[in-house]
Amino acid sequence: MKKSHLIAAALLAAGTVHAEELFVNIHSGNAMAQGAGLVLAGQALEQKAAVRVLLCDAAGDIALVGKEMPTLKPRNVTPQQMLQAVIKAGAKVEVCALYLPNTGKQASDLIAGVTPAKPAEVAAHLLKPGVNTLAF
Repeated sequence: MKKSHLIAAALLAAGTVHAEELFVNIHSGNAMAQGAGLVLAGQALEQKAAVRVLLCDAAGDIALVGKEMPTLKPRNVTPQQMLQAVIKAGAKVEVCALYLPNTGKQASDLIAGVTPAKPAEVAAHLLKPGVNTLAF
């Protein structure tokens, strides 16, 4: 075993490096379901996991500039504010490839930090070992 692999294995065993990744697919138009997915994404980020969020169907709307949405208790934030927080914390956030062409929106309509997904890249990511998935 290479020295770098031994060091990485030792760090993993010691809990210093967290190799897990979380993929969160949010498709619900319900603000509480969206919020639940984003809360868990935020918690995973705090625990040093890599997080990727895919917004599909009605959930894509939370990534639209100027979208009005309900405030969720107990923190009194909207799903979009929660989304912006996970982006700021390092999550990769995308809208599914079907969202923009089927809603008449453009990539320029999305808030900063959200990009259109490339299906082949998403599939390759999901097939990697150590990726846990959640759907809301």
